Amino acid sequence: MKQNFDEIIRMENISKEFPGVKALTDVSISINAGEVHAIVGENGAGKSTLIKVMMGVYQKNAGDIYISGKKVDIRNPIDAQNYGLSAVYQDVTIARHLTVAENFFLGKPPLTKAGFVNWKKMNNQAQDVLDELNLDIDAKSPVKQLSVAQQEMVIIAKKYFEHSKIIIFDEPTALLANEEVEELFSIIRRLKNEGVACIYISHRMEEIFELCDRVSVMKDGCLIDTMMVADTNEDDLISKMVGRTIEDMYSIEHCKAGDEAMRVEGLTRDGYFEDINFSIHQGEVFGIFGLVGSGRTEIVRAIFGADKFDSGEIYLYDNKVKISDPSSAIRKGIGLLPEDRKHEGLTLETTVENNINMASYKDISKLGFINLKKEKERSLKQIEDMKIKTPSEKQRVINLSGGNQQKVVIGKWLCCDSNIFIFDEPTVGIDVGAKSEIYRLLEQLLSEGNAIIMISSYLPEIIGIADRIMVIHEGKQTGIVERGDYSEEKLLKLASGL
Repeated sequence: MKQNFDEIIRMENISKEFPGVKALTDVSISINAGEVHAIVGENGAGKSTLIKVMMGVYQKNAGDIYISGKKVDIRNPIDAQNYGLSAVYQDVTIARHLTVAENFFLGKPPLTKAGFVNWKKMNNQAQDVLDELNLDIDAKSPVKQLSVAQQEMVIIAKKYFEHSKIIIFDEPTALLANEEVEELFSIIRRLKNEGVACIYISHRMEEIFELCDRVSVMKDGCLIDTMMVADTNEDDLISKMVGRTIEDMYSIEHCKAGDEAMRVEGLTRDGYFEDINFSIHQGEVFGIFGLVGSGRTEIVRAIFGADKFDSGEIYLYDNKVKISDPSSAIRKGIGLLPEDRKHEGLTLETTVENNINMASYKDISKLGFINLKKEKERSLKQIEDMKIKTPSEKQRVINLSGGNQQKVVIGKWLCCDSNIFIFDEPTVGIDVGAKSEIYRLLEQLLSEGNAIIMISSYLPEIIGIADRIMVIHEGKQTGIVERGDYSEEKLLKLASGL
């Protein structure tokens, strides 16, 4: 590989093997100063392994690493930090019980001449960095009082304070609202302008084209291509990653709508949403679109009984029903796949088997004793039917990829004999290959006569998947758009209240 005098890090012919698995094969990549360099690929493509080799978490089996042209040996994360490498991960890792300033100086606080912690200097220096990055955060605030987005900004500010040469951003927008994403992008551009090299890993294609300068595509542990973002497009990237076009990605086979499965009339929750009216039929995907904070999630939570509503009626198969809590919704055949599947849809530390049976143990229990044979049979059936990639039903869910975790949640509701499925942002944080598998599962559910309510913030997805789309703006229904009338401009105008 020809050396670029602006490059901060260069990895040449990196290979990494685990027992029975070749995770990286002869990968060469360089990252330049003042560059935002995207690395994309499906789960299992090798992105995380490459980053962990760079950060000293894994030791390479072959290849060389150069920093500013000098060959280095990164044996552990401390080495990586000493060479100016740092990472901001999707799951925020920060000492929540300490203040922002204490996190900045963790392990190395400034001291007075008498040997005591110099709290004034600590707070002032941390506040100067926060102010320089235009972050409205008090350095004296306990981290646990900050939002997830603010905690992420604190971590980035700390990396900036530590004069990192390279900052890796791993799915940094997964838990952020739109306005918080813009704030993050502003900080990354600031880092770029100051010569920091940024590595950006994301499944969100639109972010790559808005933010990044170059993009490297990985597949099956190999580097497929590196190109200027300006010289490629979303269809080209997806094709390189998975061999499919964008038209194939965001589309499903639509069924002929059957009988009415659910009807909502005048649903209102004061301060959240009002006078919501819609119906959904068997074999139909009913989309709900709106900007973050519009009330979309609150509407489906009320339907599922997770939140109370003040007025309105819900009908299932033309029969008026009362849904007072999630248990009654489950008994009536409604399943909710929440946006935050890790905290609200799964128990991560337990097994695939436990999670799949979680909502329906009463069906395989007698006198308080679980029929272990049926528990195993049901979990193995869902693993096989949905092609969940797991070594066994005893694997802990936390060790599965995002796409396979989502399949486990679907399997949980299939075990409950659900026939109305509510998907809230079903593909957030899932790679393009896993998205396609989720869409095929939707097709299967529809072909069996189920009805699906789907919330998505990503217009290409909801336009490709939904048969009709209800648009919400500030808790109010601004229109229901039929499939033949879809356009991004029309949906955005309705979502903006225009």
